[in-house]
Amino acid sequence: MKKGEITVYLSLLFVLLISFVMGVLEAAIVQTEKNMCRLKADRAVFSVFGEYQRELLREYHVFALEGSYGTGDFSEENILRRMHYYGTEGMEHNTAGIQYLTDNKGQAFREQVTAYMEQRYGLSLAKNFAGMTEEWQEQSLEGEKMREKEETILEDYKNLTGTEDQSSPEDQTPFSCLETIENAGILSVALPKDMKISGREISPENQVFYRNLRTGYGSFPVRQGIDGPEEKILFNEYILQKFSYASESSEKTDETDKTEKKTEPSLKYEVEYILVGKSSDKENLESVLFKIFLIRMSLNYICLLGESSLKAQAEVMAAVISIVLLMPEIAEPLKYLILLAWAAGESIVDLRSLLSGNRVPLTKNSENWQLPLGSLLLLGSGSDTVEGSDTQGGVSYKDYLRAFLFLENTDSVSMRTLDRIEENLKSVHGLGSFQADQCISRMEITTTAPVAGGIFYSFPVYFGYE
Repeated sequence: MKKGEITVYLSLLFVLLISFVMGVLEAAIVQTEKNMCRLKADRAVFSVFGEYQRELLREYHVFALEGSYGTGDFSEENILRRMHYYGTEGMEHNTAGIQYLTDNKGQAFREQVTAYMEQRYGLSLAKNFAGMTEEWQEQSLEGEKMREKEETILEDYKNLTGTEDQSSPEDQTPFSCLETIENAGILSVALPKDMKISGREISPENQVFYRNLRTGYGSFPVRQGIDGPEEKILFNEYILQKFSYASESSEKTDETDKTEKKTEPSLKYEVEYILVGKSSDKENLESVLFKIFLIRMSLNYICLLGESSLKAQAEVMAAVISIVLLMPEIAEPLKYLILLAWAAGESIVDLRSLLSGNRVPLTKNSENWQLPLGSLLLLGSGSDTVEGSDTQGGVSYKDYLRAFLFLENTDSVSMRTLDRIEENLKSVHGLGSFQADQCISRMEITTTAPVAGGIFYSFPVYFGYE
């Protein structure tokens, strides 16, 4: 047996060394458990958001987690319980922030749609139309100016001639079509003979645009420039591809990727609804057609003023009417009223052509003018046979919808687009409890997890469809 000894210094040094090693080991264990907790939470949140609404993605290329899971009973606890299901038992989850598709007037929805359109088509699609935006604005302004003239044509004619309303349908004048529009609306004269008005309606109070919505909270990243001209054009092209409009059945095109649906949507003229927001197909179509009518009337009136051969015909008719009325002094002012009425009649023919899926010239001349002055007297009557022709290189009904979408308020367009998505998923795809303001696009969760030695570790977990 040999005796051993150790000094107090060495003893203390040994104790410190062991304590250091054990401390490092415990810190490594705690950090490892923290990392494992993070991994479990990340895996769980990715699994939860992997349960996105599949019909919404398949039909409209938008990712969102439907928070009621098809039951209509929405609760944030639904998501937190699913986190536990995917492996976070023992952890406590609290929602720090949540964003729905409808928040900030559809901000997240617009971001996803724009990203999808950029990936599929690139910015070149937007650049094809970007140079036309100023022209769209100018035409819209001219249409508004023409509205003031159109509203007073009949009154000016009556004041000029001292006549009252027509006593019988047979008593036709160059202003008969305008009287019909004033009394029965633009749809009474603008539809092609083989087109029937849709009678579908919706309940406005049930729509995203009109009802009180669930709102999110928290701070989330926002894409910059989402409302720039090119981004707006891309978003509008998405609308024209995904939703129906009045002339669509007449247009022969492969540009759209709409899928055939066994059940019809609740509205037939969906793009018109997105533009106008009224409850019936008839009201929406009438409003859009009247906008086009005013723009076309302005362009056609400019054509008449510049075409001497057409203007001469109006002069002759004004002279004849003034002689019949024994009022030769009204011939000159009456000529310009007839020109306005003729421009309106030509615009009606343009609308018939557009609704038939044809194109009309942006600006006209005597060669491509369609409505003879004599036929203006019969326009809108039972003897009316003018339908309008197709012009290669002209503008289509879809082109006008594209322009109106660009000029319409961005927030209104976004929310009414969500109206149609929600309605279609309910009526066409049988998702009766679906609501856009239950669809989660981003979420931040504060997680607290127990780790070694009774320590509690809190950390954020974030997921967003980006």
